[in-house]
Amino acid sequence: MTTNNQISSAASLTAPMVGQNRLVIVGATGMVGGYALRYALDNSDVKSVTSIGRKKLGISHPKLKEVLHQNFANCSPLANVLSNQDAVVYCLGTYTGSVSDEQLRVITADYTIEFARVFRDSSPDAAFSFLSGSGADPTGRSRLAFARYKGQAEKALLAAGFPCVYLFRPAYIYPVEPRNEPTFSYRLLRTVYPVFRVLFPNQVIRADDLARAMVDVVLRQTQERQGVVFENRDIRKHDRVANSPHESRFEWQFEKGAA
Repeated sequence: MTTNNQISSAASLTAPMVGQNRLVIVGATGMVGGYALRYALDNSDVKSVTSIGRKKLGISHPKLKEVLHQNFANCSPLANVLSNQDAVVYCLGTYTGSVSDEQLRVITADYTIEFARVFRDSSPDAAFSFLSGSGADPTGRSRLAFARYKGQAEKALLAAGFPCVYLFRPAYIYPVEPRNEPTFSYRLLRTVYPVFRVLFPNQVIRADDLARAMVDVVLRQTQERQGVVFENRDIRKHDRVANSPHESRFEWQFEKGAA
């Protein structure tokens, strides 16, 4: 992984799970968030899941607590709900081209920063797993609005004081299940995905594999304070390791930032 002001290190993703975890999932009605929710509910190492979103999930589960929250510009009302949690998997977002530039900035950066503020105050020892994107630029110099806004959110998360922050930067996320694609470019990518996956494997990731990695990393977090960036190739490596019959032999390479 290559990001500014980060040093190379290594950590095992086969570390023991951290007890019975209490997870928060934001954006579980979305594609990646939905898979994260399913995986967490089926995982015996997860004690409870609190889903926070603007739409009803339409499901019930003994582990699940659903909280509807419409105004992510003000997350203060969530303070009690977010207390005494072990981690959050944050997947709230929108697609470039589906909203105005101002809305894209608000949803991508402002909502993330506001939620992180309240979550950090309510659960200061919790880990934060964030769905960013390929090309995210914390320096703010990118010509792409999406990259600048994701970078702005990343920079704020690393400065917020969480003991562990995991930044996931997928490239094209393959939906796996049929859906109405949000833009023409996404319809095109879905059509050419079988070829694209063969020619450019490090530029694609399945939505369910990404979601599983985002949950796994907070379940297997180490005690060392860290900020970690996972590029698309690293997420794919996680999937190979997690599904290997010799999982215990592998270590996942990452770069650790001074959070």
